[in-house]
Amino acid sequence: MKPPATHGPLGMEHAATALAPELLRAYHAAEYHVHSEPPFTLRIGAANADLRALHQWLGVTCSAYITAVNPRSTQLEPDANAARMQALALAVAALNLHAIPGAARDPTGAWPEEPSLLVPGLGLHTAQALGARWEQNALVWCDADAVARLILLR
Repeated sequence: MKPPATHGPLGMEHAATALAPELLRAYHAAEYHVHSEPPFTLRIGAANADLRALHQWLGVTCSAYITAVNPRSTQLEPDANAARMQALALAVAALNLHAIPGAARDPTGAWPEEPSLLVPGLGLHTAQALGARWEQNALVWCDADAVARLILLR
């Protein structure tokens, strides 16, 4: 049986989630930095002109901001997280997609910075599969409007 749907920011429909409300608030408040040239920051619910320009330049209509570190919000040792990120980068490369490094940051400093990747052209279903493979709670996905949306995976 499918769990009841709830509406998140921007009226997006999500299945009921196992995530604690404080974790959801942290994901919504996080700053999703992209280490491109020029660098830019994605914020949940906000359109980003730099991302829109990147989409146009690359000829894509979507992108995903994903990580492989700290599965299910369990902090791992730096070496374990580095190995997970290397494996994620290889999986993205195997899809013939280019990844741009980034870092998700908690503006309160309560959670350590998490290395991440912005993957232009990565469709939602493939992004969800990658997030599930690396046991992530959520990811950030943007379509042609370049609005960052939090996509819950559990």
